[in-house]
Amino acid sequence: MNISELFIKRPIMTTLVMTAILLFGVLGYRELAVSELPNIDYPTIQVGAALPGANPDTMASSVATPLEKQFSAIAGIDSMTSTSSQGATQITLQFDLSRNIDGAAQDVQEAIARAQGQLPTNMPAPPTAQKVNPAAQPIYWISLSSPTLPYYVVDQYAETLLAQRISMVKGVAQVEVFGSQKYAVRVQLDPQAMASKQLGIDDVTTAIQNANVNLPTGTLYGNDREFNVQANGQLNKASLYRPLIVAYRNGSPVRLDELGNVVDSVQISHLFNILDGHASIVLGVQRQPGTNTVEVVNGVKALLPSFEAVLPPSVSVVPIYDDAQQIRDSINDVKFTLLLAMLLVVLVIFLFLRNLSATVIPSIALPISLFGTFAVMYELGYTVDSLSLMA
Repeated sequence: MNISELFIKRPIMTTLVMTAILLFGVLGYRELAVSELPNIDYPTIQVGAALPGANPDTMASSVATPLEKQFSAIAGIDSMTSTSSQGATQITLQFDLSRNIDGAAQDVQEAIARAQGQLPTNMPAPPTAQKVNPAAQPIYWISLSSPTLPYYVVDQYAETLLAQRISMVKGVAQVEVFGSQKYAVRVQLDPQAMASKQLGIDDVTTAIQNANVNLPTGTLYGNDREFNVQANGQLNKASLYRPLIVAYRNGSPVRLDELGNVVDSVQISHLFNILDGHASIVLGVQRQPGTNTVEVVNGVKALLPSFEAVLPPSVSVVPIYDDAQQIRDSINDVKFTLLLAMLLVVLVIFLFLRNLSATVIPSIALPISLFGTFAVMYELGYTVDSLSLMA
């Protein structure tokens, strides 16, 4: 007795088996993640280092080169890419697919520790390493801009309100902030004014550092009570820096505003995004591996009305790219192609056989086998994407 004979002689069992395949296939299809391409997690680690004020050549020779020498001794590296810019270096290490990413990260941390003695001593922080997926690109982009509010205020709304709230949406891995500009007080010194007072930049720097500290101030003890002395030693506005005493000349104080302009500004004033003629902050939403791209984007979209209700009227929140729409269109095209192919197959069988029962059998077997494939795809961790549906 072969397999076909068993199913032919037992029609009730055959019906139940086919119904179970169809049921599990439908359930699997509903749970499958929807994405543009299959998920491929490359074991990649990105190392970043900063040295403010250093030009790209200095970063490449004094920071990137010592690190690269240590990284080259790590086993399993496929490629190593280094990029040096003004005050920053970024090294991307891509390993073999067979290499465990956690073990690779540990080797990279040990290599950074070995290179620490060869790096400049005035680096504000040691190099940092993080695991990244180069295939993980943002699936949804949002722009924040305002024609009236300062750039750093818009950045504060983007990072403290939108980015943190969006990162809590189910399926969101992280929210990248592009064009971020932190608030900073910028002191623009006048060389002639400093020369007339016989002061140098180091004098101004020392005065600012001494005046801008946050240290414990102690406790006052009485007979019956004790009081904690509270004093805010941090200056966070340009107006608080202007009367700062830098030095004394001829018995008179030399204040900071006598040596130049002190203004409220941002840390890097020459880098910003422009959208529709206004400086803007752009948020890129990345999804977690294996999650449904369409559902993640829909969850982020549902938050936008609540943001508009909280933000000032002058701040506009504009979606500028939606990867889910492209995925929807692509998946719908493939679905239409599959449906059309099944109809053509059934039509060709009917035209050649001229038998209704012989035509009904493949017309039922084709969709059931297709839905059964979705159940297997779910168990194997596949996604509904263009390549999987075409296969």
